[in-house]
Amino acid sequence: RRKLRTDVAAAFPNLSAEQLTEFIPNKEELNVIKIHSHKGEAVTVYMNNRNPILFEIEKALYPTVYTLWVYPDLLPAFSTWPPVLQKLAGGADLMLPGVVVPSSGFPQVERGTLCAVTLLGNRAPVAVAVATMSTAEMLAAGMKGKGFAVLHTYMDHLWEYGDKSYPPTLAPLVTDSAEKESAEDEEEMEGKEPVISFSTDPLQHVDVGDLSLKERDSCAGLMGKEELHENRAAETAEDANTEVQQEAEDSRTPQEQMDALFNQCFFHALKCKVKKSDLPLLTSTFLRSHMFSCCPAGQQLDIKKSSYKKFSKFLQCMQHQKILQVKELNKGVESIVEVDWKHPDVKAFAVPAGFSSAAAAQDSKSEDREQVYHAPEIIPLYGVSTKMIPLFQESGHRKGSILSSSEVRNIIINYVKTNELVDETNKNFVKVNAILCDCLLDKSEQDEISHLKWDDLLSRCLQRLQPLHQVTFFGQEPIVRKGNIEPIDITVAQRSSNKKVTIIKNLELYGLDPQCVANILQQKVQASATITPVPGTKDRVQVQIQGNQIHHLAKMLLEEYQLPRKYIQGLEKAPKLGRKK
Repeated sequence: RRKLRTDVAAAFPNLSAEQLTEFIPNKEELNVIKIHSHKGEAVTVYMNNRNPILFEIEKALYPTVYTLWVYPDLLPAFSTWPPVLQKLAGGADLMLPGVVVPSSGFPQVERGTLCAVTLLGNRAPVAVAVATMSTAEMLAAGMKGKGFAVLHTYMDHLWEYGDKSYPPTLAPLVTDSAEKESAEDEEEMEGKEPVISFSTDPLQHVDVGDLSLKERDSCAGLMGKEELHENRAAETAEDANTEVQQEAEDSRTPQEQMDALFNQCFFHALKCKVKKSDLPLLTSTFLRSHMFSCCPAGQQLDIKKSSYKKFSKFLQCMQHQKILQVKELNKGVESIVEVDWKHPDVKAFAVPAGFSSAAAAQDSKSEDREQVYHAPEIIPLYGVSTKMIPLFQESGHRKGSILSSSEVRNIIINYVKTNELVDETNKNFVKVNAILCDCLLDKSEQDEISHLKWDDLLSRCLQRLQPLHQVTFFGQEPIVRKGNIEPIDITVAQRSSNKKVTIIKNLELYGLDPQCVANILQQKVQASATITPVPGTKDRVQVQIQGNQIHHLAKMLLEEYQLPRKYIQGLEKAPKLGRKK
């Protein structure tokens, strides 16, 4: 412990004797953990109060973000834009075009100096990095090129060893109004593989994956693969900032641009569109009704053109960053159940120019009516059951194989023709052999039936297969669920004083948000509409509206939402219209 205190004092001379004693206490428990990176380099981590405070590689000591939050002035600090943090956490180094130039000038550092990286407007460091050039060289290079090799960041695996707390909000020592007004919010970094390559040369230190003990998840897909700064001019005027930003956007790959657009619309929707009272919120509704409305004019969100490919993977990435929580409240239907509006990334997001927060909040009240609902495509499917294996194994299928009705029909027809089971005297009938008998006939029928009509043969076959269905929501990948899809169930119940209420269930299965439907119905019929739990179920809700409103429901579901009538149950309970005298 005494040697460690001596090493810390030598590595960080800015610490006073009192701070040093507080940092490396005499009596408190201090744990040492030995870990290895993917490349096999040994890393020593020092833990105090369950938080990592230092890590050591090749006899060099580095502070963690937990330490820098207590001593924010321990290292010379450079600021960057809030959206950069996500890419740094994804494994990128910090490029000079992404560094904010303060009016007071940069701190004077030399090549190889250990530095802290902060976000604009908050002095709490979010990354530890090594300068790859001196301050003078940075300015001489026109703020182009790689400025810092990132070693460790907030939200990396080393941070996860601690209590996973958020950075505190520390006001800047000097408020730089020019920085706040700057229009440039695009940064560029060099993407890297999230692995460590520690060596004696501090300039070869790399990114946040340095200290990881497990593989990065799909969030690392946000990293850039190329250096994008080479063809940017060093402009300082405000008008030139916009041109540089546009040039950066144009030089990104289409996939990177779509990733950035999804991130922008995601944070915009959370900040301006979604309220706590909206939760739980269907993920399909969040995408269609909230994120789409935040998309800038002339651009279109397309998840298949992004690196995520599926919206569920994008939300998993956001959930991994603890911005929100997604749960499957109904089978196969995911909902957003919790949002952390105090998360640094949400608080730091600035609404793009051209969008008004007040207007956005007002639009959110009526956006459910303005958004076009696309009825899901529902296809019945069939799974091969154990009893039906002998009939389908000749065609190469086994238990659990999923088939459409046309595929089942073709397989049965081929089986009948291959085994010459068509009745010679009447081709409308099929002879029942041993396999057809075991698969399609009940025990009481096996001695009585020797022939089946084609229609009867096919219908019996479909009845004995496991029912499945495929649902494809607009802009999303198909989802296959077991069983037949439950219809939207409409019932009329009688309450006290002979009052009637209309109850609607299973809206979520068709991508309809119950709260949105309740709001629209309430406006249409001018009657009270509420959301209540479905009795006997967990986390399922139903819409309840005063009066018998089946006529209005039928018009909305059949005509406006274009849902097929076969998926709506209870329309026959509509009140009979009296004759006019």
